[in-house]
Amino acid sequence: MKKLYAFIRNHYQEIYKGFLFIFALVLLIMIFPQQGKFKYEFTKGRPWMHEDLYAPFDFAIEKTGKELEEERQEVALSIAPYYTVDVSVFENILDHFDKEFSAKWAERYSGDQMDTGYMEKNRSIALQILDDIYGRGVLEPTPEGRPLPEKIILIRQNVADEIDSDSVLTIHRANEYIAETLGRYEDIDRDLLSNILFDFLDYNVFYDEGKTQEELQNALNEMSFSRGMVLTGEKVVSRGEVVDPETYQKLVSLKKSYEKRLGAAGTYYSILAGQILLVGIAIGVLVLFLIYFRRDIFRDNKKIILILMVMILLVFMVSLMIRYNAGYLYLVPVCIVPIIIRTFFDTRIALYVHLITVIIIGFLVPNSFEFVFLQMITGIIAIMTVVNLQRRSQFFLTSAWIFITYSVLYSGLILLQEGSWKGINPVYFAFFAGSAGLTLFSYPFIWVFEKLFGFITDVTLIELSNTNNILLRELSLKAPGTFQHSLQVANLAEEAVYEVGGNAMLVRTGALYHDIGKMDMPVYFVENQTTGVNPHDELTYEESARIIIDHVIKGIEKAKKYKLPEQIIDFIRTHHGTRKVGYFYIMQKKETPEDQVDEKDFTYHGPIPFSKETAILMMADSVEAASRSLKSYDEDKISKLVDGIIDQQLETGQFANSDITLREITRIKKILKNKLMTIYHIRVEYPI
Repeated sequence: MKKLYAFIRNHYQEIYKGFLFIFALVLLIMIFPQQGKFKYEFTKGRPWMHEDLYAPFDFAIEKTGKELEEERQEVALSIAPYYTVDVSVFENILDHFDKEFSAKWAERYSGDQMDTGYMEKNRSIALQILDDIYGRGVLEPTPEGRPLPEKIILIRQNVADEIDSDSVLTIHRANEYIAETLGRYEDIDRDLLSNILFDFLDYNVFYDEGKTQEELQNALNEMSFSRGMVLTGEKVVSRGEVVDPETYQKLVSLKKSYEKRLGAAGTYYSILAGQILLVGIAIGVLVLFLIYFRRDIFRDNKKIILILMVMILLVFMVSLMIRYNAGYLYLVPVCIVPIIIRTFFDTRIALYVHLITVIIIGFLVPNSFEFVFLQMITGIIAIMTVVNLQRRSQFFLTSAWIFITYSVLYSGLILLQEGSWKGINPVYFAFFAGSAGLTLFSYPFIWVFEKLFGFITDVTLIELSNTNNILLRELSLKAPGTFQHSLQVANLAEEAVYEVGGNAMLVRTGALYHDIGKMDMPVYFVENQTTGVNPHDELTYEESARIIIDHVIKGIEKAKKYKLPEQIIDFIRTHHGTRKVGYFYIMQKKETPEDQVDEKDFTYHGPIPFSKETAILMMADSVEAASRSLKSYDEDKISKLVDGIIDQQLETGQFANSDITLREITRIKKILKNKLMTIYHIRVEYPI
């Protein structure tokens, strides 16, 4: 057991990394649907590149989406709509008719003019006309205003009859019927009856949407989704044969039947093993790439977690979309992966992660060749547009290029497959626009990942390096000499990083903030002493050293107060390393040779630089500050100054933890010398 604990303790990092990749593999397998895949790739309009294909079993040829839609429309037109007769309407009219008729008649024929026989004759005719009208039915217009078909189903007292739609009256036709019928009678008051009958017209036949939709759904459910069969052993397609629309539909039908049989044949564990092998190899290739080409990323567990998290999130999104509706697959913003990865890392790692992610998704999606081709090319274009990401507005340009690339590639594929522009579906352009628009969510994702993992992007560095930033503005007002010194150091360090490789924007930003601790007591630093008065003259050497050393601690505190990223604070911590405050230490030793000087009182607390960028800042900061003390400037003095300072830093082990070589240090010395000579306007001496 002790040996096991010792092994775990000694190999903790390797075990943890292994756990991360295995955990990612398990999550990806859980996301995958547990079904097999058809082993042949095919494209409409392209030759069949495999051997002759014979049907391994009987399968039905499924109808295309267009065929199904046309058939649904035919079924919908063939279904006679249902209408219900409301008998209570006529009953209600009869209840009120006698009273209304008598009142109107009495109003017209008052007193001795009243002829009872004549009145009853008119009443009888009116009732007969109403009975005829409501017997046929008065149809309420449908909300959509659509025309009636030739046949309708009329439900009267739970009895349904199919009748001609012309046999049912509308309000307009009922009015015509009243006028026509009254015209056949002699010796009646047509005007009075017309007015009364028109007042008693109302709808009593109503569209029964529920019953109509029920019958339509029943008819649609009975609709066949296939058209013909392919029998076992029948040739489906020959090698080299162009896949025409009919053959393509046969292949699509065979693929669906094949994958359905795999999922239902008790082959779950075989399918699972295949998925583990394929996805495991893809993850393994990513691991090998990081080990051999980007060991710096492989050593950082946070960076590994970020990469795996982005990959898993996208695969999960694609899986959800396929389960919901595979037709919306191209709405998923796949290009969000290379954009996010490129923002935090370099172009090569972004391209490689995008490649692995798209390959893994290719095992999920239908028509995987087309999908992988579209996403790979579009991803490359997306990476190119964010290579020099300096403004957040560039995300909109990237989104536009993604849409253009998708559209052009899709159009090319359709022309290749269909041989005509007619095959282009405009809906796909809407999907591409949606995917490009959703790619803009990479910006908030990047912000979240910055905060979650403590990373920093070039966009953030550009914002921080703006000299109008509140902290830099305060530095320029309170300690103008230190501000100018920081600008010079930033220029020197940036030039050196360009020469030997590294993050130039990071070192520049770090250089601008490395001395912000001097703002609290600016006059104690020589670059800010403009009056000729040096407050150190009134202090002991220990007190002066303490003030100088404390500017590092105060700088860290101020940076944390203003919530600067840790990567910038690292430059404040390390820019003096564990060196001594040389002037005050030497003066203390000279004036008190008999006393033992405590070196800790004159030594910075560190730590020493632990990256190429922080090491370069230490060199640039030291030589720039020291160059101000030269009484005269020439090539020889500057060369000796630079060599002496950097060699001393080397001898005291200040670069022991930095990934910087002696060759790079030599090149940095040369850059610093040339830059200082340019600053102080020194001409190179030509040989005579």
